[in-house]
Amino acid sequence: MLVFWKARLVMLAVPKTGTSAYARALAPVASMAVSEPPELKHAPVYRYNRFFRPMFEKVGGEMDLLAVIREPVDWLGSWYRYRQRGFLEGKPTSTRGVTFDMFCDSYAQGDRPAYANVGSQAKFVEPRPNGVAVSHLFKYENQAGLIGFLEDRLQTRIDLPRENVSPSRDVTLSAETEAKLRRKCAADFEIWESAR
Repeated sequence: MLVFWKARLVMLAVPKTGTSAYARALAPVASMAVSEPPELKHAPVYRYNRFFRPMFEKVGGEMDLLAVIREPVDWLGSWYRYRQRGFLEGKPTSTRGVTFDMFCDSYAQGDRPAYANVGSQAKFVEPRPNGVAVSHLFKYENQAGLIGFLEDRLQTRIDLPRENVSPSRDVTLSAETEAKLRRKCAADFEIWESAR
């Protein structure tokens, strides 16, 4: 999570949406860069509302929230590839020995196995009953729009490094599994469609 106090902007770090590269590029101009622990670095709207918002409001700052959402199948592909890495081998969260189709099928179940338990982008950005919500929601695929917005809002030039890139793997998905995903995880597809 990046906080830009003067610009009254907080960039939430939705996992697997390129936020590590933005954190690297923008940390020097941020008022606060939350990089540890992961529960705070990747604080969803509900956690921001509970822990960070009250602190900012006490010192006179109402902040806009920005988040990036990735096309859901592509987002799951990134998680799948990430969990193929050697350091996870033998752990319940590893996707070694699991096809992408099996991974997505497991993700679409109600009770997900550990390797497919990666959260939900729609849940991450879900507005709170008190009105706290993401004001600027960008598609991961619209990097030019996101960079343009940030450069304008922060009055700085952005040069993005490549960070935390997952290894290449086959991410072929059967039509049946994709249809199941679209049905069971409709909120994730809807929130992505609504982003700019």
